[in-house]
Amino acid sequence: MWSTLHSKLRFSSGKRLNSTFRASEIVIDLTNNPKTMPALDETLIFGKKTTDHLFSVDWDAKRGWHTPQITPYQPLVLDPTSSCFHYGTECFEGMKAYRTATGKVLLFRPEMNVRRLRKSAAALALPDFDGEEFLQCIRKFVDIDRRWVPNKKGYSMYIRPTMIGTHQQLGVTKPGKAKLFIVNALVGPYFPTGFKPVALYCDEARVRAWPGGVGDKKVGGNYGPGIAYTDEINKLGYQQLLWLVNENVTEVGTMNFFVLWKNKEGETELITAPLDSTILEGVTRDSILALTKEWSEFKVSERSFTIHELTEAIEQGRVIEAFGAGTACIVCPVKKIFYKGKDYEIPMKLGNSGLLTKRLLDHVLSIQYGEIQHPWSYQVDY
Repeated sequence: MWSTLHSKLRFSSGKRLNSTFRASEIVIDLTNNPKTMPALDETLIFGKKTTDHLFSVDWDAKRGWHTPQITPYQPLVLDPTSSCFHYGTECFEGMKAYRTATGKVLLFRPEMNVRRLRKSAAALALPDFDGEEFLQCIRKFVDIDRRWVPNKKGYSMYIRPTMIGTHQQLGVTKPGKAKLFIVNALVGPYFPTGFKPVALYCDEARVRAWPGGVGDKKVGGNYGPGIAYTDEINKLGYQQLLWLVNENVTEVGTMNFFVLWKNKEGETELITAPLDSTILEGVTRDSILALTKEWSEFKVSERSFTIHELTEAIEQGRVIEAFGAGTACIVCPVKKIFYKGKDYEIPMKLGNSGLLTKRLLDHVLSIQYGEIQHPWSYQVDY
């Protein structure tokens, strides 16, 4: 199911041995100095405490993929002229490993992350690989670092697959070398003391992505420029930016954006922007759409809507709740939106979130921690 026309063409080009790496060929060198496990409490900083090991595999245009390795965690050694430092040839993913009450380790829809990583790599002229083989590499790597998957709900092991161009040349060209690697980090709940709804700042002059660009890919260049903007609005008392494209609402910060409202026809509707070159194909986004359609309690729509439609609906009392969605937080309630000199307040029926936001958080967490049996759960245990 992983094959695409592109990968089939590559496999028929005579480079069968090196067109992909294989999980069965991983060379494993376990650490002799395991790290100390930090306390599982509110002092744990997201993505700061990395685990014991590193997965990596190199690629070059002449040989193709090299032998994959799992080694003790260590710095990467890269030439200063590597293309990832100069021309943005870098993409990444984010997923988590969860421990069930019975001690099993689960991943949540990891095949979607692998598929998206391949799409992101293709957009940067980075090499393709067999998705199923990489998924098995992730499985083996997580199993080796499984002591870092916490036995406490809300805590998990964050998995960060990354591909970078390592081509050594000061010139804009297709990378002739690349490295695919994975680092793991211990993370806690996004809201350790309960939901903290965010205030959004909407400015038409600020743009995250544009039609025909790579806003639908998980590349570093989509994130760096937003840091300075976010720092500016933080000083004004707002936590995230609501991104627009030609007045159409797209995403919020680094999350997909959802609104539950009464539309002009009087229907209760959950709405989010449709997938295009400005919208990241979020795993959590897809999961929310699938779950709410399965529940069949209200209309669920992927369609364009403008900031003017949204502010009008808020003023008319038709907005029920709004939230961002992503791997880190699952869902993040939105309490207000600033637009053109005015704050638009969004209802919070539970005080710090809406009813649907809380329900989605609880339901997705129950799947991720194995409390609800679901086909989205991928078992790491051999």
